[in-house]
Amino acid sequence: MTQLNALKNEFANDFPRLASGHYVHFILLRHSQSFPVFQTDGVLNTARTQAGINTTDTISRLVLFKRKQTTPERLAGRELLRSVSLISGDPDAENYCQYNGEKSCKQCPDCIIYGFAIGDSGSERSKVYSDSAFSLSSYEQSHRSFIFNGPSEAGTMSEGGQMRNAINELDHVLPEVTFPTVETLRDPTYEGFLYVLGNLLRTRRYGAQETRTGTMRNYPIAILLTDGEIFSNLYFTQALYDELKGDLNAPIADLKTVANTVVNRLLEDEPIRISHKLMGNDLEQFLDEVSEIYKDEEQLTEMLANLYEQTETYCNHYGAKSSKRSGKSGKK
Repeated sequence: MTQLNALKNEFANDFPRLASGHYVHFILLRHSQSFPVFQTDGVLNTARTQAGINTTDTISRLVLFKRKQTTPERLAGRELLRSVSLISGDPDAENYCQYNGEKSCKQCPDCIIYGFAIGDSGSERSKVYSDSAFSLSSYEQSHRSFIFNGPSEAGTMSEGGQMRNAINELDHVLPEVTFPTVETLRDPTYEGFLYVLGNLLRTRRYGAQETRTGTMRNYPIAILLTDGEIFSNLYFTQALYDELKGDLNAPIADLKTVANTVVNRLLEDEPIRISHKLMGNDLEQFLDEVSEIYKDEEQLTEMLANLYEQTETYCNHYGAKSSKRSGKSGKK
């Protein structure tokens, strides 16, 4: 039996109306592979925290806010949905869905799984739980300021005898900075689980100026099916910091090995039931099987079509269209 088949029976066939105590946790190491820019007010976002759980010194850490994680993943998913014509970017199309706008369709996988809130037009609570991630290493070790220029079409900084003022200075995250992360999905179907996992695996750019920089890779450490939530991003980061004993710049392969040990230890203290745990070689095999689905157009189209049918059904029974079906009006 494949890892996928072993896991498939763990999921419900439909999205439930109420929380049903079925959680999927994706435990990741987000690893920068260029110079991402994570800022909202002109400077990189930072927070001062205890270095480790046992290491009580405080350090400044870079912060990757929650929306800077989920937004690019949502957009990667929406791009995929458009590629198989399940939603459209054409305002005149019947299946048009505007991202985070008045004209969102409120029934596609993106709207139902990641949620929306559109004033009086309705809302859907996200089934993806995310939180800010913190750099494993300190702010001082994880960033550098660069000055960039904007040359003229001639490739020089002067034009018509005048020097151009197109110079800017910006703080960037350095390559190979790690952000330990737990992203959680509540009460998914099998297809919804594959959709969110695919978005995590396929999203490669995060932060501002993403067409020029911001490449990151998500390294899955574990996938857990549980009946409750587990430790936070910061707790995971601090536990990993303690375990590394100062070797924060270790190769990613070594970080993954240490992270496996830390995750297993932290889970022993969690008051939850774990119905399925994928780590190590089992996880690698599972990810290979998921990758094969995303490489095969027929399997991928079938999976997404099934998912769309599930989210459309949810919308009709419990979501934005349920009041219209029952003749009710006004807010839910």
